[in-house]
This record gives sequence, structure tokens and C-alpha cells, in this order.
Amino acid sequence: MIGRMIAPLWGLVLLYAAARISQAFPDKIPVLVIVALHVLPPLLFALFHGAVLYRPRGILTFTLLCIVVGNLFENLSIFTGFPFGHYHFTEVMGPKLFQVPVLLGLAYIGMGYASWILALVILGRSGGRVAQPLLASFIMVAWDLSMDPIWSNLVHAWSWHQGGAYFGVPLSNFLGWYLTIFMIYFSFAFYLRRRPANSSSPPPSNFWYPAVLLYAVSAAGNLAVVQPPGLSVVADATGTQWQVSGILGASALVSIFVMGGFALLGWVRLFRQDFPAASPLDA
Repeated sequence: MIGRMIAPLWGLVLLYAAARISQAFPDKIPVLVIVALHVLPPLLFALFHGAVLYRPRGILTFTLLCIVVGNLFENLSIFTGFPFGHYHFTEVMGPKLFQVPVLLGLAYIGMGYASWILALVILGRSGGRVAQPLLASFIMVAWDLSMDPIWSNLVHAWSWHQGGAYFGVPLSNFLGWYLTIFMIYFSFAFYLRRRPANSSSPPPSNFWYPAVLLYAVSAAGNLAVVQPPGLSVVADATGTQWQVSGILGASALVSIFVMGGFALLGWVRLFRQDFPAASPLDA
């Protein structure tokens, strides 16, 4: 079964790469289409890859955890400010579930799964019920660190009411992200402790490479964001002005040296044929 899934997984990685390039043409492609193309290929990748590794029931559990916990904390923060801060979503990302766009909720699944698998690849058999959720949460937060100022200041998909130190994004956002993602991962780890992965032997290396590359493509895709013509400065909700070149530069640095570093670690582990355990929580 694993052999038959490799080609579709690579196809989804290529589709996601094309989607990331599409963001360089916001004047030709509707923003909602760009958002959907960012979300759906990683989502499908997670469902296919996860169904092989964790059985359909396992990846369904992961999906439900992402949707329920993610939407719960996003809506809670919109109404109370905890845990991310005070903000609201605009209409850019399309229909909403309560106060949160449906596509944003689905984004938790695709990139959340890629981050989880990358942590598994990096840790191998040294991972465990706590270590893998801890590392995977750092990997996932790095993704948000790279793109939040762009999507809030340039795309205007959401707005931070009180601004923040990181190009108008409050530091509480990233602490809240870590808390939310860790709860998803820790809950999934607890589930896996009782229901191990699908195989008693580790899958081959070509099963893991697409997942690592998917995360790497996400990092590289941030470099395709270009400065809108004639826009050199943007203002957040408090009126504080930020240089667009600074926002894009910070995104590039995080994408290369943080997200890229995680992806490189995973790639090296696979290249050395140090494959993850069949069950991510064997240790």
C-alpha cells in the first residue's frame, strides 16, 4: 500500500509548490483562490499520508483534534483575548465557522501534520509522549512566525486590535499558538500510546521524504512573496507604521534559518537512513 501512495504524495507536494508560487500574482488570481490553494494540498497530503501511517481512524482523530481545539482557542481569543490576543478575521479568507474562517481551521491540519511528521523524523526513536509534541510545536510555531505579519499587514486576512512588537503582531500570539498546538499534539500522542501506528516495521525512506519536503516548500514559498508596487509602509490597527521590506525580510530570515533548519535536520536524518520508528511513541 505504501508503494502505491508515493506518487500521489509527490503530486500533492508539487501542487502545493505551484500554490505557493501563485501568491506572487495577487493581481491576477483572486485572494480566496490563493488561500484555498495554500490549504487544500497540505490537507489532502495529511489525510493520505496519515491514513497509511496511522490508519484512517488515527488521521481522523488528528483531524478532529485540529478542528475542535484550533477553532475553540481561536474563537475564545476573539471574544476574550486569550490565548493569542485581541483580533478579528476579515472576509478575505471566506466563510467562517462562528468567528473563524473555515479555511484557517483546515490549515491547522495540513501544516500541523507536516510539522508533526518532521518532528518524528528528527527525533526518531528518541521521541516520546512529551518530546515529540514539544518539538513539533516549535516547528509549527516557526511557520506562523514566518507568515503572520504578512497575512495581517499585507493580505489583511486578520487584524490585531492592539498591535504588537513583531510588525504589529503581539508576542502573545506565538505563545498562544504554542499552547494550542501543543495541546493538539499531546492529545494525539496520548491517543497513539493506546493505538500504535499501522506497521510493525518502519516505512521506507521514500515514504518520509515528501512530508519533509512539504514543510520545506512552505518555507521556500515565503520567499515568493513580493513587495506590492508603490507600497513601502503599512500601518497596523494602532497606527504604528512598519516597513514592508522589513516584514518581508523577517519572513525570509525565519523561513531560511528556522524553518529551513528544521527541514534540513529532517532531510539529513533520512539521508543517513536513520528512519523513524514504526510507532512515533515507541521510546
